[in-house]
Amino acid sequence: MMRATHIAGLLMGVSWLLAPCHGQAQSDLPPAKILRSLQFVQDSVVMGDHSARDMQKFLLATFDTTLRTSNMSVFSDVKNADAALIYIMSGGNPATLNYLVAKDVQGYFDSRVVNVLQKYLSGRGGMVDKIVADLIPEYRNNRMGPYLMLIAGNIAFSKDPAGSLAFFDDARLSAPGTIIEEAALRRSIMATLQLKQPEKGLLYVRKYALRFLHSPYASQFADLFVSFAIDNYGPVTTEDIGDIAELMDAERAQEIYLRIARQASLQGRMELAKFAADRANALTDETGDTAREPLSKLYSGLTSVSGRDVVNASDSLATIPADELSPRDLALRDAAKAVAEQIMRPPASPSIQAEGGGSPVAANAAQGSSAAAAGVASGTSVGDKTEAEPAAKAPQEAAVHTDDSAPLKTFFDKNRARLNEIDSMLKQEGG
Repeated sequence: MMRATHIAGLLMGVSWLLAPCHGQAQSDLPPAKILRSLQFVQDSVVMGDHSARDMQKFLLATFDTTLRTSNMSVFSDVKNADAALIYIMSGGNPATLNYLVAKDVQGYFDSRVVNVLQKYLSGRGGMVDKIVADLIPEYRNNRMGPYLMLIAGNIAFSKDPAGSLAFFDDARLSAPGTIIEEAALRRSIMATLQLKQPEKGLLYVRKYALRFLHSPYASQFADLFVSFAIDNYGPVTTEDIGDIAELMDAERAQEIYLRIARQASLQGRMELAKFAADRANALTDETGDTAREPLSKLYSGLTSVSGRDVVNASDSLATIPADELSPRDLALRDAAKAVAEQIMRPPASPSIQAEGGGSPVAANAAQGSSAAAAGVASGTSVGDKTEAEPAAKAPQEAAVHTDDSAPLKTFFDKNRARLNEIDSMLKQEGG
């Protein structure tokens, strides 16, 4: 509330300084003072004050017009020159940088920083990785320092994730509680995923959850957290996941749990999927969101299909209305139901009676040949060794073997094909 009040006052204070300029807003304030207002508003946005987003757009537009219409002599003050470059690094118009550089005959702007920004913004950051790294010690105590550290980390990320982490750490520690720290933490989580360092990644995840859960960029954090929890399950325990989720509001936590349950089910991590599905179900009363109940039921059913409670899981899946699921979740439900049906279906009963009566001897012979047929159909042998068959068989025994093996082979071939179709469906869904 204090931030919102401050921003409202800031808006009124800036408004009276604005003058029409060809239909655009222009401020009489010098760039260095506009930058202070812009930074405050941007930091407020990532801390959760979404009402400040309109003010952020307004200030960016005002800043851009001011830079383009100001006399170049204003940049003789190094604070204003630096402010113009920070504006570019804060989401400003890259074309304005080229405009200012073209007019900078006096050399007010640091040509090295300009070169870094031009290459970086045009997707050629790899060409200036050493230049920006060399600039950081010089600008460490300057307002541009944290921005250059963040850019250096972004450039290094693809080639050297470990090196990028050092830059991100410097950036967030140099600018705590700001949009710089928020961005650095998200990128640090990405780097630890690449490096497969779950212990370090968990620290960054926890810091982000404590400070920036209400940032407009928190949806990207949610994606990263789901991937982090699943890819690092084992070193990252269900207790760790639960501790992070407790820092969230109930609705956000339930959404995270449902996403973890879904992805873990597709990847066969059933223990994690069951934990997440159970936690999502437990939050239903707290959130009061019955629209997510079909998803909770679906993922709970997925985790139980391969367990002892397959009958109840199948019944539960059957009660989920098709029109309450998305097409991809409907495909998951149908695949799970098909698997459950295969598990519960009794094996086919081949005829075990030989012609002329059902004597115990004939039944035993048929049973033995059925077991052998099952072994052939499944590609395995029964027992630890296979004995050679006698060279000569009674015609009647051979006939029984042939008659009994055919139904079993058909049963295995038919159901193996169906299971292959289900596996294919799940692989496509997982992709």
